[in-house]
Amino acid sequence: MMLSRKVTLLVAAAPSLASAFVGPSTTSSSSSMKAGKEDLVALAEALPGPPGFWDPLGLADQDWALGNLAYGETVGNDATIAFLRHAEIKHGRVAMAAFLGFCAQCTPLVSGEHTFAPYSGYVAGCTPQEQWDNIPLGGKLQIFTLIGMLESYGEGAAAGPDYVHYMKGGQPGFYPDIAGKNNGQIGLNLYDPFNFGHRAKSAEKKARGLKSELLNGRLAQIGILGLLAESSTKGAVPPLAAIANFPHYSGEVMAPFSHDFSLMV
Repeated sequence: MMLSRKVTLLVAAAPSLASAFVGPSTTSSSSSMKAGKEDLVALAEALPGPPGFWDPLGLADQDWALGNLAYGETVGNDATIAFLRHAEIKHGRVAMAAFLGFCAQCTPLVSGEHTFAPYSGYVAGCTPQEQWDNIPLGGKLQIFTLIGMLESYGEGAAAGPDYVHYMKGGQPGFYPDIAGKNNGQIGLNLYDPFNFGHRAKSAEKKARGLKSELLNGRLAQIGILGLLAESSTKGAVPPLAAIANFPHYSGEVMAPFSHDFSLMV
């Protein structure tokens, strides 16, 4: 119970912590989240706190010919910047889900005894990683298949003629609506299923929300890596090590299928 209470505090504090560092939004083009180095620099400088625009590897000046590879067009390094920005936003969203999921899986509601087992072979009292290990291989493959389908749709497959890919001038991080697709069989959107983001909002509020999401995603990436590090090596993250009964895992967190098979001899 002590762990679940502290985990709840972490969950509650994470979004507000990142949002608190979001400065007043501006009406400049830097808030449009479009691709291009000028917009990237403007966005970085608009975010509060250090380091501002920081690109020690010079990635913003490179051209990986991603536009040529995907579309047969010459688009300069704008496609590279758009790809990297979209990747960061996507990784941030996955990290936010992972952080909240890890915390939820540590609570007695998920890891404790259940009247109805959530899956065949359920074992109570397992760490989040052990809960994943206990899912049959067929179930894991179904999860990855669904992720692949959602990724394909997010890249524009069957998204409709109005969809503009982020490497062709579209908005990095944008996921096309999925509600109403497949002859209306899908009723909710994957992202923002209750249309909170579609309500009437000023451009300034939308810009601030996008910045908040970016900062929350960065914080979540640090957070989930900290949880994984401490769960793998006791004392790796001192603040987490001080939490009583923090779940520790003896397996390999970077090999999600190691419990089922190994590609290494």
